[in-house]
Amino acid sequence: MSTLIDELIVKARAAQAEIESWPQEKLDLMTAAVGWETYKQAAAIAKLAVEETNMGVYEHKKLKHEKKTLGTLRDLQGVKTVGLIEEIPEKGLLKFAKPVGVIGAITPVTNCEATLPSKALPALKARNAIIFGPHPKAKKTAKLVCESMWAGLRKVGAPLDLIQLLEEPTIDLSKELMSKVDLVIATGGGALVKSAYSSGTPAYGVGAGNAVVIVDESADLAGAAKKIVIGKTFDNATSCSSENSVVLQAAIYDQMVANLKAEGGYMCSDAERAKLQELMWPDGVHLNGAIVAKPVELIAEMAGIAIPAGTKMLMVEGKHIGNDDPFCKEKLSLVLTVWKYEKFPDAIRMIADITALNGRGHSCGIHSTNEDHIRELGAKANVSRIMVNQSHSLGNSGNYNNGMPFTLTLGCGTWGGNITTENIHWKHYMNVTWLSKPIDPVEPDQEAIFGAYWKEYGRD
Repeated sequence: MSTLIDELIVKARAAQAEIESWPQEKLDLMTAAVGWETYKQAAAIAKLAVEETNMGVYEHKKLKHEKKTLGTLRDLQGVKTVGLIEEIPEKGLLKFAKPVGVIGAITPVTNCEATLPSKALPALKARNAIIFGPHPKAKKTAKLVCESMWAGLRKVGAPLDLIQLLEEPTIDLSKELMSKVDLVIATGGGALVKSAYSSGTPAYGVGAGNAVVIVDESADLAGAAKKIVIGKTFDNATSCSSENSVVLQAAIYDQMVANLKAEGGYMCSDAERAKLQELMWPDGVHLNGAIVAKPVELIAEMAGIAIPAGTKMLMVEGKHIGNDDPFCKEKLSLVLTVWKYEKFPDAIRMIADITALNGRGHSCGIHSTNEDHIRELGAKANVSRIMVNQSHSLGNSGNYNNGMPFTLTLGCGTWGGNITTENIHWKHYMNVTWLSKPIDPVEPDQEAIFGAYWKEYGRD
């Protein structure tokens, strides 16, 4: 075992103990300072992230870092994390916030910039220390982000060891870190999340994404196409929330495909589809990392497909939902699968079948003005979040035009092997003590409880 991890945790515990007695106002000031200092450095962080990982789009990473930082701070504004945070007199209940302690945060290569403040800010607000284990291919970016956040801690006289970093991360070090902290928050691939759950430490993890988005006959077709392309192409589809498939109602299929083409989509022929499949899954199973979050021109060139100038993404027709067609699955690249359905229950069934292969419990979306369709999808789709008339990858993890908590860690419920369906945010970063006082007895009303049953079956 490494003495490095032990040393980091000792320093983290000392720093956390120092702020545990701080009043809310002082914590809020510290959190704002850290957020502002990293927000200011978004341009430099985004530039290094693209250079180091060779993934994504500079302008999008800059926007993502700014928006996730500011959005997280917005969600934290006015939240109580010290002392009495809620009182319910009629139930005799008082709730007191307590810190978790030391958090181990594992961060991915795809969103190596904004993930760190998205985790650090709620951790600090809740009086915790946090230690980051970044992806080895994004360690320089993680260091720069931490340096920007250390500047904030320094400005307000907070201990710098509240935020620490594995500067030379390895799988073994990350595993050891997860086994020794008080809470793990893991964002990354399936193997990482499984490791987090196997660490022996309480953990919040994520499931695989594979967002399927319905467009029905009532939708604003031009607006839907624009939003789908924006969501799909943002940061070259690094997000697990990126649109992976669209399911189009048969009557508007041709018009929607035309609209997607007008927005920069290129529909591959069957021959080009076969070339693309061979490039993306060379062994027939595993996604080729060389195409993840890469420009569409590079993907097309590697596949031997000639695309016109102005192309923003590739499209392929959905042929068959099954393991034998990997285009059903998460692609993390500028490739969108297009499906057709006849009746709305068919679309819901297609979402279920596609996400059963990959992306169970994560999310789906719909473009529609039919409230019955929207609510039916909400009632029947076994996913943790549904985006309505939004760019999926922009809205799923929190946006200014919806009420989703800002995060880059998306729970997928028991469907996806996770403990929660929620966006992991500030409430998951603290413990809460429930204090119970006696109240006047609230006796069960047997008639209210059993009345309907007695009426139907009697009391015998």
